[in-house]
Amino acid sequence: MNKIIMKEMSIQEAQKIGIDNWETWECEASVFDWEFEELEVCYFFEGDVVVTVGDEVAHIKEGMLVSFPKGMKCTWNVSKKIRKAYTYNYIIK
Repeated sequence: MNKIIMKEMSIQEAQKIGIDNWETWECEASVFDWEFEELEVCYFFEGDVVVTVGDEVAHIKEGMLVSFPKGMKCTWNVSKKIRKAYTYNYIIK
């Protein structure tokens, strides 16, 4: 099974990979289930969220580049408002 990939990254590094051209999304504190229909890569400008997939737990905060594999079903527990940029089918190097 594919896993969540996380990498700490400065805003300057993230801009070099093109996040200024990605779509953006925001979410207030909440808990919800989600399924990724495509490979999605996100850069988190702000926020704090725990994403749970079975027994895997990923704690994601601002300044992180995160990849979610296609078909992943998970639960998001957002404790602090999220603001992220995202794109599809980008491979983290």
